[in-house]
Amino acid sequence: MMGPMRAARLIKMVLLLQSRPSMTAAELARELEVSERTVTRDAQALSEAGVPVYADRGRIGGYRLVGGYRTRLTGLARGEAEALFLSGVPGALREMGLEDAASAARLKVSAALLPSLRDASRTAAQRFHLDAPNWFREPVTPELLPAVANAVWDDRRITARYRRGEHDVERELEPYGLVLKAGVWYLCARVAGGGSFRVYRIDRFTAVAADEERFEREPDFDLPAFWEERAEQFARSILRAEVVVRLSAEGVRRLPHAVDPVAAREALARAGEPDGDDGRVTVTLPVESEEVAHEQLTALGAEVEVLAPLSLRERFAAEAVRLAGLYGG
Repeated sequence: MMGPMRAARLIKMVLLLQSRPSMTAAELARELEVSERTVTRDAQALSEAGVPVYADRGRIGGYRLVGGYRTRLTGLARGEAEALFLSGVPGALREMGLEDAASAARLKVSAALLPSLRDASRTAAQRFHLDAPNWFREPVTPELLPAVANAVWDDRRITARYRRGEHDVERELEPYGLVLKAGVWYLCARVAGGGSFRVYRIDRFTAVAADEERFEREPDFDLPAFWEERAEQFARSILRAEVVVRLSAEGVRRLPHAVDPVAAREALARAGEPDGDDGRVTVTLPVESEEVAHEQLTALGAEVEVLAPLSLRERFAAEAVRLAGLYGG
């Protein structure tokens, strides 16, 4: 009896040979992670089973499939087909827990897609969106991301608890799609029962439980268009604090690359004329929090001076003393 590992290896060999005119024993051995002797035995087994694997003799040698043979043994499952269309972003797949499905899909990519799977690229695009511009940090994987991703791919309602200020809030949600933007994962979801569509930061979820019940997706929902419309609104909604800073000309140039670019451009547009001999500009900038402002504005170094709030100015002053201690000599 053939074991499952060998059966999977034989299928993979057929799919590899389908995708190329021919492959040497060494190439197959490397791809299949076996010895060349095992490749020879597997090719013989396939030939005896009726799969037309032909061994080319000669100095180079190798194996090929005779004329147009196509296997129907391994049609893509829907989950594999959708994962295949996301395989260009392997890090995101790994975080969502879909790496195995993508690997299986890549093995089967040479097989003809069934008619029912021809919309896989569209259905994948409606559940995952990569907003790559302004990417400035590596994504941090929220602990509950795989659970949310599973519900998104399976169209299952979730009961989610998330942090809102000092308190946790519980909502029943229909999770429509995931967005990875600038290293942060977001969920686009509709409040169950025909409520509005909203955006949630997944790292603020404290509990997620998937329901048995599936929801019916709105056929006209367009994840990329929804995100484009809501992203700016959402970004503004989390800018609840303000800081006042003085910026050099170089600081003005670099500010949109250090903080939310829309907020930076709007703040600069409201700024007055340069003041003093050094030509610095005073800007009132909306920020998410004092902590986030400290992290972001530190990247501007001496091109920014924090005027308010006093607690943030004191934090920068203390850091300047530490830096002087390190470099003052």
